[in-house]
Amino acid sequence: MLLKDQTAFITGAGRGIGRAIAWTFAEQGCAIAAAARTELELASTVAGVQERGQRALALPCDVSEVEQVERSVAATIEAFGQVDILVNNAGYACFKPFTELTVEEWQRTLDVNLTGTFLCTRAVLPGMMARRAGRILNISSVSALKPIDKQSAYCASKYGVNGLTATLALELRAHGIAVHALCPGGVATRLSEEAMPERDKSDWMTPADVAHTALYLATLGARATTDIIHLRRFGSEPLGR
Repeated sequence: MLLKDQTAFITGAGRGIGRAIAWTFAEQGCAIAAAARTELELASTVAGVQERGQRALALPCDVSEVEQVERSVAATIEAFGQVDILVNNAGYACFKPFTELTVEEWQRTLDVNLTGTFLCTRAVLPGMMARRAGRILNISSVSALKPIDKQSAYCASKYGVNGLTATLALELRAHGIAVHALCPGGVATRLSEEAMPERDKSDWMTPADVAHTALYLATLGARATTDIIHLRRFGSEPLGR
């Protein structure tokens, strides 16, 4: 098993990409601390991890709230001893023209997507730095690589995630900690359906497609790394064209 005896703290783990990563990692021997706001969805994720023979912990948590994040990470360490892998996956999207965005929608997008990544990373770093080992995987987006109409807040938050990822990769390499950003294009999830109900998603990627790439990043050897992976729909145009 590729992740035997490791523990992953995964945000937004109640459904979609987060749940798929939790189950994929569990199949490779990883214990899972699943964090999300909805307890009922967390219960399903945890049950799936346990069905795969691994330990699981459900952590109701809003990643934009400092105390909730710190409490959840502390509970993970108490239950499993340490956090080997952090997956910052929790996300929020509100797609509309910039002139129609409210201050609250703008702020919520940054609070979840960018500040949540900051808070969770800050919470796990002391243990990783003490062990001189760890891996941080930030689920970003193609919206961090190119401008997209009606996604000003989302693009801003994800560009921020990529900037934070690159800076952390630079700062944390001396501590043996790898940091990556995974930037998928269209993925058929509830978030994408709610944000873009008018789009035909029949050829979009599935959460499992993203989870397989996340597993690749989580199992890279010590001598190699990659900063950003762009995962696109097979039928989409390559970047730069």
